[in-house]
Amino acid sequence: MSDPRIRTLKIKTGVVKRLAKEKVTYEREAAQQRDRIQKFKDQGKDEYDIRKQEEVLQESLMMVPDCQRRLVKAFEELKKILESEQDLKEAEAYAEAEKVILEAEIQLPQPGEDLKTC
Repeated sequence: MSDPRIRTLKIKTGVVKRLAKEKVTYEREAAQQRDRIQKFKDQGKDEYDIRKQEEVLQESLMMVPDCQRRLVKAFEELKKILESEQDLKEAEAYAEAEKVILEAEIQLPQPGEDLKTC
């Protein structure tokens, strides 16, 4: 019989992993979009095309703080589960969750950093 706590641990681990990856993807997309806009400007492209590309950039930038907030919440939930379920330390899912926590920690805002400016 499978322990429901392990199932919950696996789900929460997956959520943290996905949100950290999603945040990185949006940040990478925004950087690529900035480069594309600069290239358009350097090539003297039409102002309309540049404005449209800037709108795409703003959409990507709006997603980063949202991902950040969801990641912080999921990270805290997973961390609480790890702290409260110490008896599961021998489980493979527990070790995976600890690994994901360490990997996701670098995606969290630093102390004093505002979520809106990420």
